[in-house]
Amino acid sequence: MQLLKRTRILVYLILCLLIAFTGLYIVGGILVSSKPTSVGPPPDDLPIEVVRIPKGDNSLTHGWFLEGRSDAAGVLLLHGVGANRREMLDRARFLFSAGYSVLLIDMQAHGETYGEHITFGFLESVDVHESLRYLRARVHGRKVGVIGSSMGGAAALLGKKPIDADALVLEGVFATLEQAIENRIVMRLGELGKTLSPLLLLQFEPRMGISLESMSPAKAISDFHAPVLIASGSEDRHALPSEAQAIYDAANHPKSLWYLEGAHHQDLHRYDKTSYQRKILSFFAENLK
Repeated sequence: MQLLKRTRILVYLILCLLIAFTGLYIVGGILVSSKPTSVGPPPDDLPIEVVRIPKGDNSLTHGWFLEGRSDAAGVLLLHGVGANRREMLDRARFLFSAGYSVLLIDMQAHGETYGEHITFGFLESVDVHESLRYLRARVHGRKVGVIGSSMGGAAALLGKKPIDADALVLEGVFATLEQAIENRIVMRLGELGKTLSPLLLLQFEPRMGISLESMSPAKAISDFHAPVLIASGSEDRHALPSEAQAIYDAANHPKSLWYLEGAHHQDLHRYDKTSYQRKILSFFAENLK
């Protein structure tokens, strides 16, 4: 009788584990599923040129280009996960008003740029490198800066090597993918999330063919050698302020760390336009002369 009871408990536990693994696999699939969408026509208030930038795999990175003053630098804008180039329009407006040429793109598996899976910055880095090369050509070799929001910032650092920009702004970027996943599960499930997040991460490498070791912006930034501004919302729970500190600690000089008081994991420009524009324009004015 005891043996039968133990057998039933064992079977029950196995079934629970199978259900949990199945659920986590489905959740994993949702997290990495592509987010294609029609971005629509450019806004009428900006002289935007629609561009398509070739990549090595014969696909195209879709974007918008604004030609600034002939003596000014260029700025590449990189959106966050699940978004597209339209997310960065407000930044493009104030940068263009300041004279900069601006390139906004959809990274792979987002907007109108093809991709099978979201890789949280790894494959998206290909779009970033090709777009930076394109922007340098459009501004005739003048300096180029980059603003990367969340996954966009990770894409500027991950892949084969960090981008070769003259100045870089990172906003709300995770330090490691492990920490990013844990943060999001803990937000929804509390301390139980710390137990479940390793199970979710187990499927990343076999599913995506990308090692977890290669998914650390905090490690990759040590190979970036231009001025960097690391920005974080003081209340960000998706990419913790301590992660911004870790990225800052690993970065080379010159570097600066800026916490926007009261901001969560959100559009920092939309949260406080005045402070944001003052900070960014000052940083670029100093480093993109």
